Amino acid sequence: MGRFEGRVAVITGAARGIGFGTATRFAQEGASVAVIDLDEQAAGAAAARLMSDEGAPEGVRAIGIGADVSDAASVAAAVGRVVAELGGIHVLVNNAGITRDNLLFKMSEDDWDLVLGVHLKGAFLMTKAAQQHFVAQRYGKILNLSSTSALGNRGQANYSAAKMGVQGFTRTLGIELGPFGINVNAIAPGFIATEMTDATAARLGIELEEFRRLNAEANPVRRVGQPEDIAAAAAFLCSDEASYITGQTLYVDGGATLG
Repeated sequence: MGRFEGRVAVITGAARGIGFGTATRFAQEGASVAVIDLDEQAAGAAAARLMSDEGAPEGVRAIGIGADVSDAASVAAAVGRVVAELGGIHVLVNNAGITRDNLLFKMSEDDWDLVLGVHLKGAFLMTKAAQQHFVAQRYGKILNLSSTSALGNRGQANYSAAKMGVQGFTRTLGIELGPFGINVNAIAPGFIATEMTDATAARLGIELEEFRRLNAEANPVRRVGQPEDIAAAAAFLCSDEASYITGQTLYVDGGATLG
């Protein structure tokens, strides 16, 4: 029996990368999964992969939904579809994210607004839409994705601010929602091998393997992270085994922030 049998998990930005890795783990552990992504076609394809390629147990369902998490109407429609098509909602993973990296003097207002809109406003809107269902059933698990960049990273004033904001958001929701049977936590990944970090290598003009090697050497375990590493932590924090943990941020970074 999987830890999420009979549960419905909603994961934003789940068409690829950390989001898809987390969706895969949840499905393997028995959850029906709503893959939410800005690109509806990619969301549908990811949901189909969960059902055909990733070893989902019998009874698990997956749907793909296109939604802009920074738009309230789009979020309300997406959550409404989840409840209507999958029968409820028990877990929310706020993973959707973008980067618009630049030094402060080159960063445009659009660069700032887009990143804060997706990461912070997106988490706010998705959580607000989901929590009314969680409160009514007096049960829910919310997981927000922060980053080691929350501690500061050159060229990422917008992203760092958003990711530290996620940690404050998480702590506050832990206080507000705990009395209603809702746990709220965050994960702060370090370097994870995804399309997003691959794009960073290309932007910097560094060969991908060299980029990963340099990042592996920057942490004590001497390897880069994989989406499965974040998914494993997410599965624990969203399970009933973690019911006495709330408002916390877990750094999953190979020890990179220890120095």
